[in-house]
Amino acid sequence: MKLTIIGGGGLGHVCAAVASSQQHCAVSMLTGHPQRWNDSVSAVDPDGKIFAGRLDKISSNVSDVIPGADVVLLCLPGYLIEQTIQRIAPFLDNGTAVGSIVSSTGFFMFAHRNLPASVPLFGFQRVPFISRVKEYGHSSLLLGYKKELALAVENHSDPELLRAQMEKLFLTPTKLLASFYEAALTNSNPILHTGRLFSMWHDWDGTPYDHQILFYREWDVASAQKLIDMDSEFMALLSRLPVREGVVPSLLDYYESHDAISLAEKIKSIASFQTITAPMKQIDGGWVPDFDSRYFTEDFPFGLKLIKDLAVENNIATPNIDMVLEWGMSKLMAH
Repeated sequence: MKLTIIGGGGLGHVCAAVASSQQHCAVSMLTGHPQRWNDSVSAVDPDGKIFAGRLDKISSNVSDVIPGADVVLLCLPGYLIEQTIQRIAPFLDNGTAVGSIVSSTGFFMFAHRNLPASVPLFGFQRVPFISRVKEYGHSSLLLGYKKELALAVENHSDPELLRAQMEKLFLTPTKLLASFYEAALTNSNPILHTGRLFSMWHDWDGTPYDHQILFYREWDVASAQKLIDMDSEFMALLSRLPVREGVVPSLLDYYESHDAISLAEKIKSIASFQTITAPMKQIDGGWVPDFDSRYFTEDFPFGLKLIKDLAVENNIATPNIDMVLEWGMSKLMAH
């Protein structure tokens, strides 16, 4: 497989290392910083397993790495997806599959709007790995795997073949979804991140914190309850769309919990989440929220906003989602 990865964040780094470590895959990178990339890349998982390989091509020029690719994988924040699709569109070969490592920030909507209907599309419901960059362009940390991946495929002559390829590529059992809605709509980052941020900081008075909050390890019952309330509205939306019951489980079901107390305890206890910090920046006197972080620039205007727009189209009342979205967007506009 000739795979081109677009994007140099944590997921781009880990996916490049995992894919290039496999002999059946030749990996190229499209990046705005080709001079910062080494042609050898690696990732290490929590058990110390090292994935290492060499990149075939590294370039900032679309014409260098898109023609000839069998699969193009976007590992990008939501605000870059549409413009990137527009950039690569003229260079795609017939039959090249274009996909996104996560679909909840508008990938399918942008692809439908900017690519011919004949282009094979795919997108994951959730990201395959918890990922962090260690040394940019060279090494990364694979902090956690998923038990199973869910993949939506459109316009492909053999969806089962693509599913099997992705399963092999990402070392995780992968199932096919019935529609792009089942991948594009998730209560992961767009609900979980935004609800937690709102609960932490909607009444913040500007006083610096004495430490950088651990996003998951310090999870509280109020944050869990906000998630449950938002998720209830989200599940009502799913009931109006071509989404099969249970394909997108409620957050209580996903985290095997039954109320806010058990949900908070479950989230706090997940081993792979223990070291993940809240989006904050250090100033004189302590730590303050970083309203310019991707938690804000990604999950509010692309993740939660997509859910809100669909709720409006389908006449679903979303008072909790509205409250959180309005607060998050106000912070974005103020910063």
